[in-house]
Amino acid sequence: MTETVTVGIIGASGYGGVQLVRLLQDHPHLDIAYLAGDSSAGKAFTDLYPHLHNRVDLKVEAIDLDAIADRCQVVFLSLPNNLAYNMAPALVAKGCKVLDLSADYRFADLNVYQEWYGGDRQDGAIAATAVYGLPELYRSDIQKANLVGCAGCYPTATLLALAPLLKQGLIDLETIVIDAKSGASGGGRHAKTNLLLAEAAASIGAYGVARHRHTPEIEQISSNLSGQPVLVQFTPHLMPMVRGILSTVYAKLRDPGLVTEDLSTIYNAFYRNAPWVNVLPHGVYPQTKWACGSNLCYLGVEVDPRTRRVIVLSAIDNMIKGQSGQAVQCLNLMMGWDETLGLPKLAFYP
Repeated sequence: MTETVTVGIIGASGYGGVQLVRLLQDHPHLDIAYLAGDSSAGKAFTDLYPHLHNRVDLKVEAIDLDAIADRCQVVFLSLPNNLAYNMAPALVAKGCKVLDLSADYRFADLNVYQEWYGGDRQDGAIAATAVYGLPELYRSDIQKANLVGCAGCYPTATLLALAPLLKQGLIDLETIVIDAKSGASGGGRHAKTNLLLAEAAASIGAYGVARHRHTPEIEQISSNLSGQPVLVQFTPHLMPMVRGILSTVYAKLRDPGLVTEDLSTIYNAFYRNAPWVNVLPHGVYPQTKWACGSNLCYLGVEVDPRTRRVIVLSAIDNMIKGQSGQAVQCLNLMMGWDETLGLPKLAFYP
C-alpha cells in the first residue's frame, strides 16, 4: 500500500491554490496538511470558497516555513512572481519536494528572469537544480527532481504545439508566429480593471504586445528543443470567458513536399506516450470547451499548401493543464506514480 504523502499549499486562497485544493480531494495518495496565505491567514478556507464546505475543514495559516516543512513532504508554491525564490531554497534544504507555479524557477539563466520579471536573485545554486515542469518534454528530468518550475499556461499550450516541429527540424525558425487567446482567470483573483465584467464581456483585446513575459520562456524551451536560438512573435489576447487557452501557431515548412497527413503521423508518434495530449484527426480543430476542467491538451494540425505554412492549434484549460493540474502531473512523476493519478480526464462540456 502506498503511504499517504502530506502536502502544503502556499498561496492557497488564489485561483491556482483553490484548483490544487480541489484536485487533491480526488488524489488517492495525497493529504493536505497546511494551507498557507498572507492576507487570508486565520480564515477558514470555506469562508473563502463556500462550495468546498463539505470537503475541506482547514484554516488558512500564516506562512511559517519551519512549520510547513515539519508537517509537509511536498509544498506547492502558488504565488505571484518574485516570491517563491525567497521560500524554495529553505524548503528544499529541509527535505521538501517543491513545485513552483510562478515563473521564478522556469529559467536556466537568472539574468533573463530578472530582465523580464525584475527581482534580486541570490538563489543561483538552488535555481540551477530546478527542472522545467512540462512533463511531455522533460519527463525523465522531472522524475529525479526536488524542485520543479511548472511551465506557464501560454507556454504549455504553445510548446506542445511546437515541440514536434522543433525536434524534427521541420520549420524555418525565423517564421514562428503565435496568436494566443486566454480566459480572464489567467489574470488571477486580484481586482483589475481590464478583467471586470463590464470591460471584458463581449470584447476581445490584445495585451502585452511584443513584450509579454511568457515570450522568453517560450523562446528558451524552443531553443533547447531545436538546438539553436529561436525568437518568436507572440501576441496574447483576452477572451470573454472564464477559463481556457487557444494557441494558434504558424510557421513556414522547410520541406515543401510535406502534407497534413505527414504531420499528423509525426505528431501522433511524438505524443504516443503522452496520456494528456490528444492529437485530433485531420480536419478537426480544438475548442477550449473540450479541455475545460480537464488536464488534457487538444492539438489540431493543418498544412496550407498555398502558403506552405503549417498551422497548429492547441487548446488547454489554463487553470488545470496550464497551472495546477500540470503541477500535480509533475508531482506524480516525482513520486514515481502514474502521471494520470488524481487528475480529471473529462471536460465540463458543454
